Formats: sequence, C-alpha cells, structure tokens
Amino acid sequence: MFFSGDPSTRKRVDLGGRSTKEGDARRLLEQTRMERNRRLQQKQHNSAALKIQKFFRGRRSMAIERFKVRRDFCETYGDNCQNVDRHCFEPASSFLPQFLFFFKAQSSGDFVMLVETCRLLRQFAHSCGDILSFFSGLDYSTEHNTVDFRVKKLAFTCIEAIHQNRERLRDQLLVTPEEATISTAILMDAMSLLLDPKLPWVCKIVSYLQKRNIFKLVREIVTTAKEGSRSPTMNGSILSLESVLFLVVPHVGREPCCCPVVDPRWSFSSMILTIPFIWQLFPNLKVVFANPSLSQHYVHQMALCIQKDTHVLPIDTNTEFPGYACLLGNTLEIANVVLSQPECSLDMAIDIASVATFLLETLPPIKSSERESRHSSSEEDDDMLIDDVQELVLNRTLEQQITTNAIDSRFLLQLTNILFHQVSGVTQSYDEDKEALAIGTGSSFLYAAFNILPLERIMTVMAYRTELVAVLWNYMKRCHENQKWSSMPSVLAYLPADSPGWLLPLVVFCPVYKHMLTIVDNEEFYERGKPLSLQDIRLLIIILKQALWQLLWVNPLTQHNSGKSVSNDLSKKNRVDLIQNRVGVVVAELLSQFQDWNNRQQFTSSTDFQADTVREYFITQAIVEGTRASYILMQAPFLIPFTSRVKIFTTQLATARQSHGSEEMFAGNRFRIRRDHILDDAYNQMSALSEDDLRGPIRVTFVNELGVEEAGIDGGGIFKDFMEKITLAAFDVQYGLFKETADHMLYPNPGSGMIHGQHLHFFHFLGSLLAKAMFEGILVDIPFATFFVSKLKQKYNYLNDLPSLDPELYRHLIFLKRYKGDISDLELYFVILNNEYGERTEEELLPGGKDMRVTNKNVITFIHLVSNHRLNFQIRQQSSHFLRGFQQLIPREWIDMFNEHELQVLISGSADSLDIDDLRENTNYSGGYNAGHYVIDMFWEVMKSFSTENQKKFLKFVTGCSRGPLLGFKYLEPAFCIQRAGGSVSNEAVDRLPTSATCMNLLKLPPYQSKEQLETKLMYAISAEAGFDLS
Repeated sequence: MFFSGDPSTRKRVDLGGRSTKEGDARRLLEQTRMERNRRLQQKQHNSAALKIQKFFRGRRSMAIERFKVRRDFCETYGDNCQNVDRHCFEPASSFLPQFLFFFKAQSSGDFVMLVETCRLLRQFAHSCGDILSFFSGLDYSTEHNTVDFRVKKLAFTCIEAIHQNRERLRDQLLVTPEEATISTAILMDAMSLLLDPKLPWVCKIVSYLQKRNIFKLVREIVTTAKEGSRSPTMNGSILSLESVLFLVVPHVGREPCCCPVVDPRWSFSSMILTIPFIWQLFPNLKVVFANPSLSQHYVHQMALCIQKDTHVLPIDTNTEFPGYACLLGNTLEIANVVLSQPECSLDMAIDIASVATFLLETLPPIKSSERESRHSSSEEDDDMLIDDVQELVLNRTLEQQITTNAIDSRFLLQLTNILFHQVSGVTQSYDEDKEALAIGTGSSFLYAAFNILPLERIMTVMAYRTELVAVLWNYMKRCHENQKWSSMPSVLAYLPADSPGWLLPLVVFCPVYKHMLTIVDNEEFYERGKPLSLQDIRLLIIILKQALWQLLWVNPLTQHNSGKSVSNDLSKKNRVDLIQNRVGVVVAELLSQFQDWNNRQQFTSSTDFQADTVREYFITQAIVEGTRASYILMQAPFLIPFTSRVKIFTTQLATARQSHGSEEMFAGNRFRIRRDHILDDAYNQMSALSEDDLRGPIRVTFVNELGVEEAGIDGGGIFKDFMEKITLAAFDVQYGLFKETADHMLYPNPGSGMIHGQHLHFFHFLGSLLAKAMFEGILVDIPFATFFVSKLKQKYNYLNDLPSLDPELYRHLIFLKRYKGDISDLELYFVILNNEYGERTEEELLPGGKDMRVTNKNVITFIHLVSNHRLNFQIRQQSSHFLRGFQQLIPREWIDMFNEHELQVLISGSADSLDIDDLRENTNYSGGYNAGHYVIDMFWEVMKSFSTENQKKFLKFVTGCSRGPLLGFKYLEPAFCIQRAGGSVSNEAVDRLPTSATCMNLLKLPPYQSKEQLETKLMYAISAEAGFDLS
C-alpha cells in the first residue's frame, strides 16, 4: 500500500511509553469537571432568573397594592386631602400609614398631596400648640413605636421629595419661612416642626435621616439651587433649609443626644463644608457651628480621617471649586470665630492646624504681587520637585477666601498663641509630649502656609505680630541644653520615626527670623539684643551649623532640590526629601545672613561658622561636580574654611586658563597701550574681543609719552602692570563712573549717564576688566563698597546695608523708625530728592507718592523704600551691565562660595601688611647667592625695615602686582627668586641698580657692600616708576 499524502490516517504513537488508559482517564476527568461547571452555571442562571422574577412580581404586586391603597386614600381623605382633620395624624388613624405607603416623590399628584399634608400639619400644630399630643394622642409612652416610625418617615419623605424634584423646583429651593405659600417652604417648615429639640423622638428622626444620607441630599439641593436664576434673599431672614440644618447638625452623639456617629463620608464636614462659600449662603448656621463642642467634634472628625489617610471628600464636579479647597476655605473662615472664643482648647487648635495643613498641601501655590517682590538669593534656585502635571487653577474668589482667612493676623495670632502658650515659659510645668505635638503641628501648618500662600504677607504677620521666634527659640534652646529633641512623627505621618526633632521647628523659625533681620537696625541687633541677644545668637549658630552639617554631610539626601511641593499626589519619600531639603536651604540662608552681620561688626569668631570635620578629602571631592562636597560648597560654603575655598577657586581658574591657552607665554592677543591714554586704548581693544578671546592670553606693549615702545617682552609681568594701571585709572572717581562713600569705598555713580553718553558700555567693560584680573589671578587695589559687591552675587540690599553708603541718611531713617510722636506732622511724602551735579530731581517711591503722606502706619514701608531706592534702584542699570561683563569670565557659581567680605579679599587681597618671613621661607636663590649669604641677610633686614607702602612697591617691582597671593607666597608662580647681578664685587657692579623680570618673579640684585648702599639702591629702583625701561 502506497503513501496517499493524507496524514490523518497515520497511526498515533505515544513516545512517552505511557499507557493509552492513562490518557483516557485524564480526558474523563476533564470532561467531568467541565460538566460539573456547566451544571453549576446553569444552576446560577436559574437562581438569578428566579430572583429577577420574584423581584418583578414583588414590584408589580407592590404597585398594584399602592394603587389600591391610594384609591382608598383618595376616597376617604380626598384627592387634595380636603377631608383631613387634626385627628387624622393620631395613632389610630390610617391617614399617615396609607399616605407614606403609596407616596412616590416622582409623582406630581403625590407631591401636591404631601405639600397639602404638611400645610395642614403646620396649621393644626400652630392651632393646638402641642405637636406631641397631636401625633400621639393622650399617651405617647404606649404609642411611641408607631409615632416614632411615622414622624421619621414623614420627615425623610419631605426632604426626599424636594431632592427628587430639585430640578423642577430650582428657583424655590432657597426660600424663607415668610414665603409660606411656596411648596418647598411648607415642606421644610414641617421638617422643622418635627425636629424640635424638645420633642422625644428628635434623635430617632435625626438618626434615620443620617442613615439615609441627609447631608448628601442637602448638598445636591444646594448645588442645584446655586445654579438657578434666583439668588437667596439676604435680608437677615433665616432660610428654611438653613433652619433644618440648625436642628440636625448639633446631633453628634453627645449627651443628651443619643444619635450614633455618622460615617465620615456622609457627614456634615464632607458633604456641606465642601460646598463653595457655604457660610455666605447660611450665615446663621455659621454661628451655630462655631459652638466649641460642636465645631470641635466635626474638626476632630476631619483630623482623624487625615491621620488614617481616609478619603472622604465627594467627587469634584467643577475644577474651579475642588472639594478640598472649598473645605479649606470654609474651615479657615469658621476657625477665625472658633479660635477667638475663650473656651477654645489646645486640642481644638491642634485639630484645626492639622486639617488646614493637610488641605493646604493639596493646593497649587497662590501667587500675589508681594510674592514676586521677594529678593532672596534662593528664590531663583527654588525649582519645583514635581513631575510635569497639569496645574490646577482655583476660582479667584475661592482663592481669595482661603488667602484672606489663612493670613489674617488675628487668626494667625490666636492659633499660635493657643498652640505655643505652654511653650512660652508662662507655666512652670508642662507636658513634654503635648508641647512637642503643639510645636510640630504649628510648625507643619506654617511650613505648608509658607509654600502655598503669599509669603510676604504671612511672613510679616508671623515676624511682627506674634511671639513665634521667641517661643521656638526657647523650645530649641531647652532641647539643645538638655540634649534631647522630642520626636514628631505623629504630627506628620510621612516623617520617619528617626527624624530629628529640630526638623519642623527650624523649617519655620529660620525664614521668620531671617525676615525679621531685614528691618532690624544695627543698634537693635548689636546693642539691644533684638530679636535675640548676641549670646543667644552664638548658641543658635552652633545649633544651626550642627543641623546643617547633619543634613548635608552626615545623613544627606540622595538628590538635592530646594523646591516646594505643589503636587497633591507626592509620595511620602518625596515629601520627606522636600522638608529636609527645605530645612537645609533656610538654615543655610540664615547662617549666611548671620555671617554678614558678623562681617559688619564681629560678635563671634569666623571659625564658629565652619564645620569641625572638613578634611583634605572633602576639598578634593568638592572640585568634582555632583558630589556631596560640591553640593555643600554651593549650598553652604561658609562651612568650609576660607583658605580651602580659595584653593578650590584657584584650581578652577587654573583649569579654565589652561583650556584657553593662557599658560603659553608668547601666544594670544596683543595690545598696544599708550600710557597717557591707557583707558581709551584698553576699552577700544578689549571691547573688540570675543568672550572666548577674552579668556585667552593677552600680551601688552606699552608706549611711553614720546611714542616709543618700551623695552621688555611681556611674559606676564607687563600684563600684570597693565592690569594694575588700567584698574586704577578706570575706577578713579575723577573719571565719573564711580563715586566714593564717606570711608572711601567705591560704588557706581548714579549720575554716570550725565557725564558719559556710553556709560553703560563702560560699566560692561569694567566688569570684564575686573573679571579678567581675577581670572588671571591678579590682585587689584580697588576697595568696593559692600553693598555694591553684593550685586556681583545678585543679592538684594536692605536697611542695615545703608550705613556703608550714607550713614547720615541711615541715622535719619532710624530717627523716623523710633519717632514717638505723630510722623504726619513732619510733612513727609513718598518722594525722594536726587541731587546729581547740581541738578535736583524729585522721584516718587510709589505711584502717586507725592500725594501720599508718611504716617505712623506706613513709616516702615517708607524707610524700606528709601533704602531700596538708594541701595538698589539708583544703581540698577550700572550694576546690571557691570555684572554682565563680569560673568563673561567668572560664572556665578564660582563666586557664590564667598561672601561679600571674602569676595573683596579675592579682588584686592588682604589689607594686612605683607608677611616678609613667609616671603623669605618661599624664596629661591641663584647666581651664587644662598640663604646664608651676607648680601641676602642684609636684603631681608632692609625689607623688614621698609614701611608697608614700600614693601608693596617692592612686590610690584618684582612681580608686577603690589599684593601677594591669597594663600601666601608658597602659591606664587613661579616662586620668587633672587639672582646675583654682576660677576664680581667691582665698583661697576655695585653701582648698578637692582632690576627685575616680573614674568619670572625674579630680582637681579648686585652684591652690595653695605646695608645702607643696598637700601638706597633698592629704594631708588622701586620708586623710579620708569616703566619697564629700567629692566
């Protein structure tokens, strides 16, 4: 038999060696299982069909029965209840049982009958005056079960009927009892009669209503009513719906009430307080809700939900009015009333703060013009730690409700007073756990408020209207002295259990204290000890330094970001990172400000700001981008010793110079500079260079007064001389670009434009010039005013910086600040007079300032505006162009690691006398000289006898710069060398003058025979000022 090509006829062979009986058994089991599932499914189908049929038959039977009962009801009592009398409401009557049985809210006929029933109820109740006997007859005790059932069903039927017909009755939902003919008013008035607190069944009615979610029904009724064309009449009358809430809301399960606790999802807080502007709609309900016991129950209920992370708010239907924002606005509004009551407890304040904190953290930031007016260096670096999410935009009125109440000075004052009362030292004994809870809750609320609300306004209230700084300082001081910080994880659930106890207090204390320092004057800070004494500040610096080092080095974050949370779904880990990172930012800012005060007038050692454990390894890591050490260098440079930072800075400069070929002696751009036109020639030639060329080497050839090029090849020394000469000429006050303060410090001339038409281009050039000097490591003797140096760091100047510019104006402003009389009598206005080169101009400090008189209320604003005008506004253009030129060569991050005082040292070196011993220890010798040669001994004796001025002249003679390296002569490159000039001790040799090669830092010194001869020749050489012809 041949192969047919049909594989179906092939014999199946089990290669596994198993019996075919096993396969048959498996198939049999599978078929059995499938059959069993089929039978089970059929059984379920049959059961479901029976239930559906049963339900349908029941509903049909119920409808038939309702029809019969309704027919009998109409025959007995009339289609419009015209046959009803007062006895129909008694237990023996079938009127209410029949009506409640067949009533359907969707039926217009049934609705009319319900309205008529409630109208008769109201009429009979008013006529007889005793509603209890009206329903129960002579004996309520024997009939209470029947009566209670009927009245609670009737009450719910009324509110259900309004709810089911709310769209049709849209314009009749917010009515008053005076509108007695309107159906909704009749129904709600009937409910009010049944909910009279004096009646024995009231708790049973309220319990029934709450089980049937009355607050959800009311919420939907109110929402529909607000969409209607009719607005509620605000003539002092109580709305009928408001009256019903009056009677339901107080039932919170406390004696004498016996109502069970309501599920938070359907409670008054979740359903009613999330309605936008509920207190405007129900102002009288606000008074009832403000009762301490009542408000505490509902606020505590919200706080418990927050602690348990229970989501109880209704689903938002309008993105402009999210439930959490409406709840926050309404809660803050009622909190203003609650906190003002003497009965308000610490527990209540803690609950309010907890709820407000949670809700604030769900909001997007609320901006204001004042928020944009802050001038903090951290503001520009304050990036958001969130993913790209769609930003929520609140309704403007809702945003205003939240802002107005949250930063209301009375609210903040009352809240902080209650929370921090026992911490303020008023009481001798206190509960440590309660204290930590109060401090943590208050701090977490303020932290959230700082992130979300307009910062300037809330910061002003906290700084000047409360005792927050003093209270938190006493707490932190006691914890530090006791070496015990209370843990606060229970306050913020996302804080890990091992979080340091200073985390929350510091995140609030530091920005508020920093804000206070912007208005504190020097006498208050240094002499009066306001806001803290200098002794306390020294201890505070230690606490802040330890906390900062702990955050940045000991237990650092895996990623650093100084932003604020605006997302409402941040993970717990991100929230921990945010608060820890924020503490690092605000602590660093406050320490930096303390360092500024210490530089103005020293009250503590500069080493108190430095970390104790900075090692050489740290410095090597700080140069590498992305390391912990580099982040500390950027965030808190004062922790690192100044000399270490200078090493890092010089390393950065050397790397940049090497990458642009600055080390090549004879390469680069060449300048031909006339000594008598040094500024014009330098401006024209340097302005033509690109930024990249400016970073490269520049070689200079000087031309003397006769037009002859001076001798000497520029290997770096001539360029150093050029930089010193050009900076002295450009920054000379006679040129008109800069002015001097009373102590001879330089700052931009506000009237420079009146002298030079291209003055802003010159400022750009001068910025580049100064940057080039720093870039090449050349020190220049230019004493800048501190408030101008701060502009290189893009910092804002405040009142306490004014003495460095105009001490007399500062004294006048302080006089105004402390003036005890009526300042308006001084006839001052918000204008300032400018007097530049005899031209007097008047400038308004505010729009309309010439008509705005300075008073006791606005004098602080006036003082700050005057300071701002003189320190920031007048020189803003000059400073801006100077900064642009400066940043062409020196990036901001390079100088951000130095404060203003240190930056001046980087520019000009130390003002102290030169260390001749240091120079001697780092000097090389050649040509036959050595350290023990008699000529060398005479030389160093002469050098020590020179005045500081002559020592500077000598240094300029041999190096081209009158100031030594910042870190000492060990870092002079190349090292200073003294070479013997002249082969033998001959008259010709000793008659020669000493010469130098500044490019090699070389002194060629003849072998003089006496100390007097050496001194005379050396003094002549360094004082000749003959340019480089002498060399």
